[in-house]
Amino acid sequence: MLHIDCVRYPHDVHDRIWDSSFWEDDMTEINTTTPVDTKNAFDIPQAIISKSSIPKGADKSWSRDWVMLNPDDVQVYLHFAEIQVLKPSDTREFDILWNGATISYEYSPPKFIADTVSIRTSTKCVDSCNVELVRSRSSSLPPSISAMEVFGVLQLPQSETDENDVIAFKNIQATYRLQKTSWQGDPCVPRYYMWTGLNCSNAVPSVPPRIISIDFSSYGLNGTIASDIQYLSQLQKLDLSNNHLTGRIPEFLGKMKSLTIINLSGNNFSGSIPQTLRNMQKNGLTLINISFTKINRLDKTEAGDGNGKKKLLVPILATAASVGLITAVLLLIILFYRTKRSSKDPRSSIVSNKRSFTYEEVTVMTNNFERTLGEGGFGVVYHGNLNGNEQVAVKVLSQSSAQGYKQFKAEVDLLLRVHHINLVSLVGYCDEGQHLVLVYEYMSNGNLKQHLSGEYATTPLSWENRLRIAAETAQGLEYLHIGCKPPMIHRDIKSTNILLDKNFQAKLGDFGLSRSFPVGSETHVSTNIAGSPGYLDPEYYRTNWLTEKSDVFSFGVVLLEIITSQPVIDHTREKSHIGEWVGFRLTNGDIKNIVDPSLIGDYDSSSVWKALELAISCVSPSSSGRPNMSQVANELQECLLSENSRKEGKHDVDSKSSVELSTSFGTKHTPDAR
Repeated sequence: MLHIDCVRYPHDVHDRIWDSSFWEDDMTEINTTTPVDTKNAFDIPQAIISKSSIPKGADKSWSRDWVMLNPDDVQVYLHFAEIQVLKPSDTREFDILWNGATISYEYSPPKFIADTVSIRTSTKCVDSCNVELVRSRSSSLPPSISAMEVFGVLQLPQSETDENDVIAFKNIQATYRLQKTSWQGDPCVPRYYMWTGLNCSNAVPSVPPRIISIDFSSYGLNGTIASDIQYLSQLQKLDLSNNHLTGRIPEFLGKMKSLTIINLSGNNFSGSIPQTLRNMQKNGLTLINISFTKINRLDKTEAGDGNGKKKLLVPILATAASVGLITAVLLLIILFYRTKRSSKDPRSSIVSNKRSFTYEEVTVMTNNFERTLGEGGFGVVYHGNLNGNEQVAVKVLSQSSAQGYKQFKAEVDLLLRVHHINLVSLVGYCDEGQHLVLVYEYMSNGNLKQHLSGEYATTPLSWENRLRIAAETAQGLEYLHIGCKPPMIHRDIKSTNILLDKNFQAKLGDFGLSRSFPVGSETHVSTNIAGSPGYLDPEYYRTNWLTEKSDVFSFGVVLLEIITSQPVIDHTREKSHIGEWVGFRLTNGDIKNIVDPSLIGDYDSSSVWKALELAISCVSPSSSGRPNMSQVANELQECLLSENSRKEGKHDVDSKSSVELSTSFGTKHTPDAR
């Protein structure tokens, strides 16, 4: 990257700006004319990856410091490639340090292949941020790096635009094939960058903005009035004047209670003004100069031309008879092929049991998305009622998620073919244009995180209930790993995804990131990193190699939450990550300063020690040191039996465990810093 002032589009398909002024004089540039394979997720330009910088002096490290405007949340991506043809005796290996802490040992860039090491952290950069590459003892060559991307996360005080308004507007945009340069990011936020043609209500930062005005005057619109306008429930002003709109004025405009001004002038509508709109005019709606074409022949007959009706009656009946005959034949053909296909397709009977809903039905089901149950990275979950008596959870997938449809399809595909008492059941779905909705069974007792944090109830979960929830979750995860064909990796195990029904039975949910994994000789799937901070397997994070042991690590973190009721990441503790904190506290061999104090000692200490030992083994930095989910499920059943025995008075001895627990928690036993 040295001696290049700036590289951007067309060399970079994402139009990132690569600036060489960041590199300093204490380094040397090396380059190659051999093409470098850049087929990874970051699409590094050849002009960048074909050059690397190395420190001047074989024994020196490569180091850079910089200051961030917001140092509280920094994300760094380091891009490497070995672009020199090395001699058989040469090696290039180095450690990667972030703010003085080693995040990767003995890293060696792949030969003529772009590789990226991610440093995604919420650790503050005190005074300045620092990346250092230090040559390992066995390396004969100094460290090298091609490029570095640095991001600081800006906290916006305003909430994102209401999800339903975004979906509706995106559909309107697609209907009219509209694209404006300013239509980037959130439609209403920040206010200064609000999309042209819109006005939003965003006076209160904590309340999601709503779209209250659309001005599409002289936008060259064709076709009819888009039906998705009706889903902008807070819309007050609608201006579609001076376009080429045709057809009838829809009835739904008269049912939009917030509308005060409608301007439809300068178009070519047919028919007449709906009575619902006329009624709204009486209540204060301003309806501006609607332009109509001459009413056609069919409109005249509807207006009461009796002769016209008689003249048209015979040809209409003849046409209807012909259409009826053709329809009957087509239905028989469709029925034949559907029957034939269903006999061959093993999934057809499963699919038929899952109801497909229209978006209008979803709107009714949720009472216009009245009550929110929760919100995640991929969508908002609303409370719903099906047929007036069955409660459901309705997840509306976010249109701001670039992989929204991919995650929607992954979740539907998985839930259509898996059935287990400890996995959340799919009731149905909606796949209508850009409206992507999943309808689940309703879990009335929320999620595990809410109970551990005290958010959901005043009475803390007993140790017995905690063990049972952990055991049931483990059984559901075990089913995904060995009961599914092909086996599945969940990839997002966390306490918020463990849901509790009315009987406090645990069920694992949110399968949008799930991936199938290989069986036989293959040991892993190479994939882009996905998961939640704190729960993410450090080995998967470093290598991009996904295995079922990645789920085991995440489950181990959840088990530590269950035991301690501590947050997964807390920068005010001695150790910020829960795994490191437990290891630090265990050095004195006492569990009393680890176990959730709200349990008030009401537990069998042998079962706590056994669960703690199991959790520590699950969060081993190396996947080879972790148990599989079958072993985890069996161990938790033993813990539960031990606690149940205590409850029944079968033993009174408070001992640690017949299985010894090592209290030596060095780097070998604790999760890597993330």
